[in-house]
Amino acid sequence: MIVIKFGGSSVADADRIRTMAEIVKQRVSQKPVLVLSAMGDTTDRLLEAADAAINTGSCSIDGIQELHIKTIAALGLGTRVESEITPLLKELQDLIMGISMIKELTKKTKDYLVSFGERLSVRIAAAYFRTLDVRAKALDAWDAGFLSDDNYTAAWLLKESWEMIPQKIRPLVDAGVLPVITGFIAKTAHNTITTLGRGGSDLTATVIAAACKAQEVQVWKDVDGILTADPRLVPNAKPLEAITYEEAAELAYYGAQVLHPRSMQPCVKTSTPVLVKNSYNIRAPGTRIVASLKKTAPVRAITSRKNVTLVDVVSTRMVGQVGFLEQVFSTFAKHGISIDMVATSEVSISVTLDTNYDLSRLQEDLLKIAQVNIKTGKAIVTIIGDVERSSEILSRAFSVCAAAGIQAQMLSQGASKVNISFIVSDTQAAEAVRRVHKEFFS
Repeated sequence: MIVIKFGGSSVADADRIRTMAEIVKQRVSQKPVLVLSAMGDTTDRLLEAADAAINTGSCSIDGIQELHIKTIAALGLGTRVESEITPLLKELQDLIMGISMIKELTKKTKDYLVSFGERLSVRIAAAYFRTLDVRAKALDAWDAGFLSDDNYTAAWLLKESWEMIPQKIRPLVDAGVLPVITGFIAKTAHNTITTLGRGGSDLTATVIAAACKAQEVQVWKDVDGILTADPRLVPNAKPLEAITYEEAAELAYYGAQVLHPRSMQPCVKTSTPVLVKNSYNIRAPGTRIVASLKKTAPVRAITSRKNVTLVDVVSTRMVGQVGFLEQVFSTFAKHGISIDMVATSEVSISVTLDTNYDLSRLQEDLLKIAQVNIKTGKAIVTIIGDVERSSEILSRAFSVCAAAGIQAQMLSQGASKVNISFIVSDTQAAEAVRRVHKEFFS
């Protein structure tokens, strides 16, 4: 058994659905389970419809309805799927009307709203597979065993899901049926719909693979795999043949948008390989994510993340003082602020944060124990590679940055042993990535 997942751009219209179906048909002998996202930008359109309902009283779902009805017609499905789609569209219309009346969109209602995208896409896809003589069955995630807590917009699956998922899916696969399952969504024990947060559709696929002991997960996107750098910054970035879970997680956390670290955790537990492929370039080999690899080149990839805030906390009281760091970190925790990178010395600690935080009250509390300097407009440049060769990596990276007048303002070497990160100004991040990439890959 394998699990195949397609993102929204890969099922954006009738042509993309035909391509997706062809890819899956070629793998029928491998007993696939299919996980789908909403079609194209449907999720964004649903949220826009809710905003319009709240702000203007408009209750239109015309654009959403038109996309799905047009796709049904283009695929020649006709009445085959209308009996499943029409009630969903009616339910969606009623929900939008309700939102317009109460002028509010709670997290709970938001999850209910955006679930319609995936629920519509799997029904259309399953109906199309049946016209191709593939026995396909559309399943909402909760009918496939996905049970979550009630942390709406970022729900966590309950441990019961791990037993329920194979019980629901395995009999269908063994009977020669193609399950077509909604990604991203689940239900609570009280029968309310939740979403799984960032990377939720990928998480759906990897949970199914891990729970059902699948041979591999194939994640089909609109890129040729995981690249050595962002191709928007480095046009000659190269696809990686293989990468470890740890390396992929670090890349994702520090800016690469291919797979969210959370979505890989189920496969890490079971050592299930993940293959990232491009549905727009089927012949591209893609990137395989595995548990371990033999180390060869010093650097595997480079990424960056902009809009970072650097906070320097300086105090001579740190020297030899027990509990000072605890005071600093507990102050961040008190204000609900998550720290990304950390660097310390005898008299200072520097951390990086997301720029979206309001730091005024944090600064007031920190000033009671130390001097505080907050700098915005920073970026993290991250080098993923063999940290056992960190001296070589840093020497070469800083040499090319210095030659371009790029000053590193903070340095952190991750405990993961695959990550070296440094801070530069936002305006210099792209050039730093290009220079370091050229040094190691050209």
